[in-house]
Amino acid sequence: MPLLDSLRCPTCSAGLRPAPGALRCPRGHTFNIARQGYVSLLTGTRAISGDDAAMVQARNQFLATGKYEPLSRALARLTADVLPARGTVVDVGCGTGYYLADVLDQSPSARGLGLDASVRALRSAARSHERAAAASCDIFRLFPLVDQTADVVLNVFAPRNPSEFHRVLRGSGHLIVVRPHHQHMAELRSQVPEMVSIDPRKEQRLDRALGPFFEAVDTRHVEYTTALTRQETTHLVGMTPSARHLDHRDLHHRGLLRDGITVSVLITTYRPR
Repeated sequence: MPLLDSLRCPTCSAGLRPAPGALRCPRGHTFNIARQGYVSLLTGTRAISGDDAAMVQARNQFLATGKYEPLSRALARLTADVLPARGTVVDVGCGTGYYLADVLDQSPSARGLGLDASVRALRSAARSHERAAAASCDIFRLFPLVDQTADVVLNVFAPRNPSEFHRVLRGSGHLIVVRPHHQHMAELRSQVPEMVSIDPRKEQRLDRALGPFFEAVDTRHVEYTTALTRQETTHLVGMTPSARHLDHRDLHHRGLLRDGITVSVLITTYRPR
């Protein structure tokens, strides 16, 4: 399995070695490798916050339209700027591996690892790129990674664990965080009041959480408008946390976004303190 040297046992923190259809540590803790290619490193109480099957399907269908390509290309270029030759990228909360695959395409000698709680999403992530591996884990607990193994940690529209980001990054490494700007999908939010809102204090909360561990060195604002069909709109909403609060059949029949939608995100690069 690629990046085996970066993984550690989530139970005892020992190194992992290949076993038939699994990875095993010297103490005998064994973790199955799914037939789709990802390794299951979830332990104890299973995480339940990951994307379900419907959300993953919506994500794959929407991202396949290319509507987020300008965002993904911007992230890939910024990552390439700070990633050393033959560097290691860890995408925490990788979802289906869409952004990680673009990053690896932009950096031909790099290798990548996607971590996520959703086994449904990891089935896609494990196949997203020939130089990518994937593993399930609870992002809010200790990562199943050795110390200082990553040159870049990506966090794209995903929960954050600042202390673990810091632990697994090399001293020369970088954290790159992508999150929505307050104008992101503003047209859609105005028409669908049930959608989850963007906290106006989001940036302050991010600064407080990351400040003890990281220093921001660069922030880019990526914004553009793109037209969406009714089906694409349904898929876009369906891949977000708002999907848990909406009736998709009702959404599909609303006359939404005839003039398009604003994609507006902030991408900040940090270095460890």
